[in-house]
Amino acid sequence: MPEKTLTSRTALVALLALGVLGLAGCAQTKSFFGSLGGPKPKAADSKVTDAENADQYLHELYELVSGDPAKQAEIFADARSASRLTPSPRTNLRYALVLATPGHPESNPEQAQTMLRELLAQTELLTPTEVSLATVFLSSVEQQIVTNSEARRLRASTSRAAQTREDAVNQRIATVEDENRRLKRELQDAQDKLDAITSIERSIREQEP
Repeated sequence: MPEKTLTSRTALVALLALGVLGLAGCAQTKSFFGSLGGPKPKAADSKVTDAENADQYLHELYELVSGDPAKQAEIFADARSASRLTPSPRTNLRYALVLATPGHPESNPEQAQTMLRELLAQTELLTPTEVSLATVFLSSVEQQIVTNSEARRLRASTSRAAQTREDAVNQRIATVEDENRRLKRELQDAQDKLDAITSIERSIREQEP
């Protein structure tokens, strides 16, 4: 169903674009207030840093869904390497989000689901924005898994129905062929008997005076 996949991908691109723009606005607001001078509360600093981190996640995911195959492969390879070589909540979340994002060859909802559940089991190691991203993408991959499972079930059902129809047709063909062979044998037997009778009649006529 290419059209449906394209629509989902377009919607995700739009969502990520809005996220990037919104978080970019947060960064600009930070710069604006920073230019006014004066001390900034630590809580505000933490929130701005959190928004900047989310901006990085969303910007990369936007590039992932909108990029060409080479760019997609580059992002996937980098995220996987970071997760394996320097495992941490942040590198694992980044890799899980890449796996959870549809529209590229390495998308893997099942693996993403496992990783996101593990990350959400230790939310104290994540920022509030990271928890939100993990929660949203977990919901998304769970829906993907359900949809994919239903699609496989329908394909299997269609395949079984087609196989049943094909078996029935083959059975009818075999039955017709058997009937044709039987009729040919009976016709040949009748022809042999007729030939024998004809031969006898000819022999009798030749013996008559």
